[in-house]
Amino acid sequence: MTIKLTEGITKSYSKELFEYATQTDITDDITYRPEQSFWQDAWRGLRKNKAAIVGLCTIIVVLLLAIFGPFMNSHGYDEQNIARTNLPPKIPVLENISFLGLNGVDSRGVDQYEAKGVAEYFWFGTDELGRDLWTRIWEGTRISLYIAFLAATIDLIIGVAYGAVSAFYGGRTDNIMQRIIEVLVGIPGLIVNILLILILKPGIISITIAMVIVGWISMARIVRAQILKLKSYEYVLASRTLGASNQRLIWKHLIPNTLGPIIVATTFTIPGAIFTEALLSFIGLGLQPPTASLGTIVNDSYKLLRIYPHGMIVSSIVISLIMISFNLLGDGLRDAFDPKTRK
Repeated sequence: MTIKLTEGITKSYSKELFEYATQTDITDDITYRPEQSFWQDAWRGLRKNKAAIVGLCTIIVVLLLAIFGPFMNSHGYDEQNIARTNLPPKIPVLENISFLGLNGVDSRGVDQYEAKGVAEYFWFGTDELGRDLWTRIWEGTRISLYIAFLAATIDLIIGVAYGAVSAFYGGRTDNIMQRIIEVLVGIPGLIVNILLILILKPGIISITIAMVIVGWISMARIVRAQILKLKSYEYVLASRTLGASNQRLIWKHLIPNTLGPIIVATTFTIPGAIFTEALLSFIGLGLQPPTASLGTIVNDSYKLLRIYPHGMIVSSIVISLIMISFNLLGDGLRDAFDPKTRK
């Protein structure tokens, strides 16, 4: 057998040096990747992002504490006792480590527990009315998360439906619907929130409605952009050719293929809603005492920040942890759902 190596150069080999390749020999050299679904592939990508996993674990811990934390002692979130006002945090065992500041001594070096004759431990201390901050903070976290998840769910439903209809039908329908969005975008969201709360009575429902009025717009724009790209793909045209209705095309073919960006956008919506609720409660337009939320606790604590900073510090740390964790998780989900990062 003669093989041409380069131009004008050939080399001869005898037939004994060659043998026929079988199908087994061909398949043995092929490396197969285990078959994975879309969600398995996304989870595989998410696990590689250590920051996202840390954020996910932090969110799970905060959720568990928000659910079970108020039941870990016998104090109610609105239970007042003037005899134990403004007690600094004091935790067993950790009280022996002086630099942690968890020994019940205030900023003036006074042991408030000894001065007021309190033998009980308060892990997060108490406020100016003697209410246990551990119970109030986790009760407030529960309410803040409830408002955030409720607002994010409503934003998800309205935004997905609005963006899908606008992109799928296009033409005059799309023009009219997008002009409505442009009008709403021109109105500052905070002003809308404040005006609605002034009209309605402050409460969980009124705050949720105020955040939803303009909160769904970003979701609608994301869904519209994705469906404008997807609706010209071959599988959509094939389904339309086979007689699929518009509703089936939207909800069975287009929406499921935009779940990645939808989940990422929802993950970023939740910390924004928590911050908005905390801001409204801090300026006195949110939940009213004695109802606890992270915003109302910050509002109650900042007045005594110089002398008794523990209430402000602990509630601010919880808010920061929630917002940072959701943002880390959102970044990880965005990378995990991006097909360009898959190998």
